[in-house]
Amino acid sequence: MFLEVVTPEAILFSSEVDSVAVPGIKGEFHMMNNHAPVVSLLGKGMIKIYTHSQKVNFDELHSKVTPYEKDNKILVIKINDGTIELKDNKIIILAD
Repeated sequence: MFLEVVTPEAILFSSEVDSVAVPGIKGEFHMMNNHAPVVSLLGKGMIKIYTHSQKVNFDELHSKVTPYEKDNKILVIKINDGTIELKDNKIIILAD
């Protein structure tokens, strides 16, 4: 699946991923390949980007994207709020 994380300042992440976990306003939820379409609000927390079968070039990552402390194949972006849309294996997150 393809993920794009966009803020007012920059595109933080744009690449193929295995799955994504996001902080929904009523709790975290996880989306994998071929997930049903989703449109939702996001709350404060961390976007966790799972890249285990993908090649990650750490030199090209935006400074707000950091490896998870226990597994460098999981990337983390801290957000205050946002919205997410998933359709046809493409996720777009507008975050603040």
